[in-house]
Amino acid sequence: MSADKRIPVTEETRKELHELKEPGQTYDDLLKALAKQRRRQDLEQRFQKLEEADGDELTALSDV
Repeated sequence: MSADKRIPVTEETRKELHELKEPGQTYDDLLKALAKQRRRQDLEQRFQKLEEADGDELTALSDV
């Protein structure tokens, strides 16, 4: 069950969100997509840090 909530934003932020929104897309859909994109970016950064880590700090899969 969903409940409508208000999220206060500045007029500038509302305009930016409006420009990002596709025709027919709701603000709810837009915010969900932006949140999903952010989670993916965070995950990619975590993987990148692992790849860049010194090999001595990691255990080879064959040793597990």
